[in-house]
Amino acid sequence: MDVERTSALVSALRQAAHDLVGRRGIADLEQTLQQIVESAVETVPGADAGGITMTTGRGEVGSRNPSTDDVRYLDGLQTTLHEGPCISAVESAAEVEGEPDDGVVLASDLAEPPDATRWPTFAPQAVEYGYRSMMSTRLSPTSNGVRAALNLYSHAPHTFDTSARALASLFGVQAALLLYGADQATHLTAALGSRDTIGQAKGILMERFDVDADQAFQMVVQSSQRTNLKLADVAQWLTTHRTDTSAPGPRTS
Repeated sequence: MDVERTSALVSALRQAAHDLVGRRGIADLEQTLQQIVESAVETVPGADAGGITMTTGRGEVGSRNPSTDDVRYLDGLQTTLHEGPCISAVESAAEVEGEPDDGVVLASDLAEPPDATRWPTFAPQAVEYGYRSMMSTRLSPTSNGVRAALNLYSHAPHTFDTSARALASLFGVQAALLLYGADQATHLTAALGSRDTIGQAKGILMERFDVDADQAFQMVVQSSQRTNLKLADVAQWLTTHRTDTSAPGPRTS
């Protein structure tokens, strides 16, 4: 990787990191992901367009942050066909013999074998839209199992060399860290919310039944076990039905 490309990459990643921890933050996930996609397209040699594909909770694959309408369509087409480099990257990133095991799925020329035969339905339609090569970089799965890939498209065949592959992988790391951070922030927020709710429920029980904090917590735990409800759900019920003094937890039918 030459000095100019390295400098451009460092600058792009530094700016993305600055925006993430500065005036934007995790809450503006989509905006920051969009910036990473745009920076990757501008920095990776030969890239003309890009986007991110990501699995949903139902296992479906959706297009996120596409740089052009063509990318939105082609990402969606791969999802519909369940075929294409981004599907291969998101699901397994199965490597082609002789290629490095770096989580990158490379289509050097979608108009010719072996890529045209590897994705026989998607490849000709991508070529029809003017894209001959594509590179999808698998992102690390988040704690809730969501998988994603950073996809780069090029109008020219055989455009993504070893240097471009390395640059795409680095941008993929940046995007993966961002998604992981957002995922952890979501879990932390939920955990803090549950803790506050359980604390409120304990206070209600302490006042209502003249018990101490440990006894109140055990009442919540026992109610959770007897009703087969999550601890947070029992606590939520108590805080919602605080005027109902007939029982320390939700009734079962």
